Amino acid sequence: MRELDVYKIRGVVNYQFGGDVGGRLFPDGVKITYSKRTGRVRCVYLDGRLLATLRPADGLFSLTVFGAERLVSILERPRLRVVVMDDVRAFVLDGRDVFSKHVVAADEGIRVGEEVVVTDRDDKVLAVGKALLTGREMLVFKRGVAVKVRRGLMEAE
Repeated sequence: MRELDVYKIRGVVNYQFGGDVGGRLFPDGVKITYSKRTGRVRCVYLDGRLLATLRPADGLFSLTVFGAERLVSILERPRLRVVVMDDVRAFVLDGRDVFSKHVVAADEGIRVGEEVVVTDRDDKVLAVGKALLTGREMLVFKRGVAVKVRRGLMEAE
């Protein structure tokens, strides 16, 4: 059963992030925890660190900062990235939302509701969150929240 679950979660990641990301994001040796109530996959760990949590609402993964760092090392720039100005770096590290006026670059393929990684200009992960605008809108709009940050790097430590 465990091998089947690993195969399934890799398939979900391939669907969610595109390409063949699943095997590299969730290599052999990942530990899966299950919901006590339903028995379904809940969390995925690597070397004792939480990588991602499966959202019951839509069946997709929410990444931790550790998971985002692994994803950034796998995906080529600019895929799933939102790059922010240096001026707001500290705020984003603390878990504050990203406003569109602070976005300097973004993957134009980002869709609303998609899991995204917020980085600085040097591609260092600052936070993970959910896109509230498309990648193109993030670059054009000058008002409003672009990314609802779930966790900043400083919050994760």
